[in-house]
Amino acid sequence: RSRENMASGWWLRALVFCWSINVLYSKYTPDWKSIDSRPLPAWYDEVKFGIFMHWGVFSVPSYQSEWFWWDWQGAKDPAVIEFMQANYRPDFTYPDFAKHFTNEFFDPFEWADVLASSGAKYVVLTSKHHEGFCNWNTATSQGWNSVDVNPFQDLVGELATAIRNRTDIHFGLYFSQFEWFNRWYLADKKNKFKTQIYPEMVSLAQMYELVNKYQPEVIWSDGDWEASSSYWNSTEFLAWLYNDSPVKETVVVNDRWGSECACKHGGYWTCQDRYNPHKLVNHKWENAMTIQKTSWGYIRNTDINGYLNTSEIINELVTTVACGGNLLMNFGPTHDGRIMPIFRERLKETGTWLKTNGEAIYGSSPWSHQNDTVSSYVWYTTNKTTTAVYAHVLQWPSNYMVILGALSGVKPESVSLLGYSKSLDFSATSDGLIVVLPYLPLNTTLKWAWVLKIEGVPPPKEQPWVNLLKSKGL
Repeated sequence: RSRENMASGWWLRALVFCWSINVLYSKYTPDWKSIDSRPLPAWYDEVKFGIFMHWGVFSVPSYQSEWFWWDWQGAKDPAVIEFMQANYRPDFTYPDFAKHFTNEFFDPFEWADVLASSGAKYVVLTSKHHEGFCNWNTATSQGWNSVDVNPFQDLVGELATAIRNRTDIHFGLYFSQFEWFNRWYLADKKNKFKTQIYPEMVSLAQMYELVNKYQPEVIWSDGDWEASSSYWNSTEFLAWLYNDSPVKETVVVNDRWGSECACKHGGYWTCQDRYNPHKLVNHKWENAMTIQKTSWGYIRNTDINGYLNTSEIINELVTTVACGGNLLMNFGPTHDGRIMPIFRERLKETGTWLKTNGEAIYGSSPWSHQNDTVSSYVWYTTNKTTTAVYAHVLQWPSNYMVILGALSGVKPESVSLLGYSKSLDFSATSDGLIVVLPYLPLNTTLKWAWVLKIEGVPPPKEQPWVNLLKSKGL
C-alpha cells in the first residue's frame, strides 16, 4: 500500500473512532423523545423515601405560606396586607426581610443527623424559590443571595458537605425556573415569551452553576408553568445534564420543565403537588407532600391540627410505595436555622417505623394487588431479595383478625409480624387468608402501621410492575 493510502486509511479509522466516541458519550439529543428515553438511575426507585425542605426569605415572615411575597404584592391578599400593616412600617419592602434571615442556630451536621434519623435516603433542599433569593453565592443574583446578605453563608454548600460526610443520603436541590418580580422575566412575559432574556441571563446560568458546583443527584424543577419548555431551553439543559455533566450517571429529575411537561416529559412524574393516584401508574412517580398541611414553608401560627400525625404520614408512605411511587415529605426550617420539635418528632417516628419495617419499603416493588379486595386498610408490596409478600395493615382490627382477600385460596409457608418474634396463626380459606394478630404490650414500639411478612406465596401469573420497571430501565 502507498503512503497516501495508508495515511487516508488512518484518518478514516480516526474519524470513525471519534464518531463512535461521540455517539457513545453524547447519547441524548435536545428533544423530548430522546430525553424521555433515558433510563431512570436505579438508586431512585430503590430508596422510596426522601425529605423536602423549603427554606428562604419567606421563612422570616413565616405567615400564610412560602408564597407570601406574591400574596402581598402580586395577588394583594387582604389578609397578608392587613398582617403587614399591623406589624411593619409603611415603607417596609419584602427584601427588608432578608436582614432577618439570620440562621444563627443552623448547624448543618446536626441537620444531617436529624434527616438520617427519619430513614430518608435522599434530601431535596430549596436552592431558590419563586422569590428569587438564592441559598448559595452566585453572580447571577448579586445582593439577593445568602452570601451577599444575611446569613452570609453558602447554605447549599454547607448542607451538601454535611450530608455527604455524615450520611449515605443522596443530596438534591429544588430550583424555581421563574421569579415573580424579576425584571427580565417580566419583560419576556410581556413579550409573550418570544424573547428569552431571563433564561439566558438567569435560570440556565444558575442551573449549570448549581450542577457544576454542588453536583446534586436530584434536580427538582418548579415554577415552569407559565411558559413552554422551549422558552426555558429545558431539553438543551437536560441533554447536557445527561451527556456531559458531572452527575450524568446518577442524576434524576422530575417533570416540571415547561407548561406542557407535567405527567408527560422529564424523569419521574410529580404531576401535581401531593400526587397520590392510589393505583399503579405506568411510569415512575413521586408524591411530594407536606407535614404542615397548608404550607411548604414553616408557618408560625399553625395549631396542632395543621400538621399530619405520624399515622397519616405512614399511611401516605405505604399507599405511595404500594403503587410504585416515592414519597418526598416536606417541612420548613425556621428563619434562624432550627428544625422545630414537631418536625423532629415526625421524622424520628417515621425512622423508628422504618427500622422495623424497612424491608417492606426499601427496594420493594408493587405486588399483583396494591390494595386488598376485602380489607381496604391493607396495602401490599413485595421484595425481590426476600421474595416475600408484605401486607401493610394501616388499621388494627378490633377482633385481632385480618382477612386478606387478595390471598384467597393461597396457603403460604408462614406469616409473621415484622418486629414480633413469634410466628402467627393463619387459616387459608376461599374468602381469603385469615391471620390472627397477637396481643401487644401497651409500651410496644410496634405502632402506626403493622406489616405482615407472608412467605411461600406463589408468584402471580401477571406482574403489573414489570412493565413499569422495564420502561425506566430498572
